Amino acid sequence: MNNLNGINIILVDDHKLLRDGLRNIIEQKSNMHVVGEASDGREAIKICSKILPNVVVIDVAMPGLNGVEATRQIIKECPKTKIIGLSMHSSKQFIQGMFKAGAYGYLLKDGDSDELITAITTVMENKKYLSKDIDQEYLSTLKKGETIEDVELSSREKEVLQLVTEGKSSKEIGVLLFLSPKTIDVHRNNIMKKIDLHTIPELTKYAIQKGLTTLDF
Repeated sequence: MNNLNGINIILVDDHKLLRDGLRNIIEQKSNMHVVGEASDGREAIKICSKILPNVVVIDVAMPGLNGVEATRQIIKECPKTKIIGLSMHSSKQFIQGMFKAGAYGYLLKDGDSDELITAITTVMENKKYLSKDIDQEYLSTLKKGETIEDVELSSREKEVLQLVTEGKSSKEIGVLLFLSPKTIDVHRNNIMKKIDLHTIPELTKYAIQKGLTTLDF
């Protein structure tokens, strides 16, 4: 249920302890309300489309559907929602991935509680926020539209790649994505051709480098 007199927030992380900690910090502010929680990217998309929150605080690295792809899909459903990525990783690949997907903020998990509130307040003013522990010059790079060169995989291919590196079979991936195993095999082959990598270890290394997975959830 939306509270019309404050900032409505959804928390997305596969660790309940972390969500509880974020909720405790946020609810100390009378104008901020946690109106929903999700433990993975797909659940987050469903909740956001129903609740239409002002802000989503989302873990960047989650199993199943990572925060970058979830952000991209949430923005499609809820274009006015401001998304803040939450991560242990300060590498440019992760940061760029989130901002390219449409996020407005990026926080490190070891930041202090005041920074979470500052980030929420900042993105609600239509301004970008980058964790104070990350080089702020990177924000100006993002504004100029400079990017790290990359082979362009489609959103679906990125989903499939993440699930492949997590050890899922074509049949299991097909069930998750509502596609036939044969279609998943086509995606796998297309991915391998595009990036010219053909073994699971190579694909896993590539996915980690590109911020699609950390395999450390």
